[in-house]
Amino acid sequence: MSALADLLRRVTARYDNLFEISFPYSMGFHQAPCDGGAHAEWHLHAHFYPPLLRSATVRKFMVGFEMLAMPQRDLTPETAAARLRQLSDNHYRG
Repeated sequence: MSALADLLRRVTARYDNLFEISFPYSMGFHQAPCDGGAHAEWHLHAHFYPPLLRSATVRKFMVGFEMLAMPQRDLTPETAAARLRQLSDNHYRG
């Protein structure tokens, strides 16, 4: 569990570092059913929905079907991931 906590700290620090602000986002987890059955097809995963895509002041609020369907984005997920990978996971505030 501490590895997951460290991973979340590192990801959210990179979001904050992107525009050097406290970055707003919504996050949710999807987990396997808890009915006692084996569900090999399921795995734990998280969704991050960041509203800041272009700058610290231009927001994109996800609504309706965009939350889990096909978001209307200004950049591809691959471009966004590349930008985050280039950032330090040491928080900009120290």
